[in-house]
Amino acid sequence: MERLLLHICCAPDSTVAFERLKERFIVTGFFYNPNIEPQTEYDLREAEARMFSTLSGFEYLEGEPRHDEWLGFAEPFSTEPERGERCRICIAHRLEVVAKKTAELGFDVFATTLTVSPHKDVVYIHSTGRSFGEKHGVLYLPETLRSKDGFRRSVELSQEYGLYRQNYCGCRWSMTNVSGLNHSAVKQ
Repeated sequence: MERLLLHICCAPDSTVAFERLKERFIVTGFFYNPNIEPQTEYDLREAEARMFSTLSGFEYLEGEPRHDEWLGFAEPFSTEPERGERCRICIAHRLEVVAKKTAELGFDVFATTLTVSPHKDVVYIHSTGRSFGEKHGVLYLPETLRSKDGFRRSVELSQEYGLYRQNYCGCRWSMTNVSGLNHSAVKQ
């Protein structure tokens, strides 16, 4: 069976990914999300992803977040709307890091849980994943995990496992689109 490195954006989205991919691949979860703020939120999401991987019997890796580096290229796009250029840059950065890690560790293929969300542009995600796969000599699996009621299934599984479901993507600017959250609470 081929070995797949699965980029995990959060535990809830990893539920349906592990459920669907485990029959075809030996899956290792890879949590890499330098965009998540504040640090307490990052820590909570990472702990939940680690816990779910353990409960599900999957190997788990955490990438070094390098938040300051991420902030350096995302901040110039801080006024962009959600799903705008800032989000595309963030997604591209994460997918390239995962593609590099896939090659470095000798995995056969990589995928991302970002495609569970109904708020993400899967066409962009898949084309970007393919490009970075080619660049780094690895295969990208264009799995649209929200298809076949994948998002609904992730909500069900999250409830079943008692997983924390966040209400914003992760960066300080995505917080401004969520009622009741104040991005000024995040260290500027």
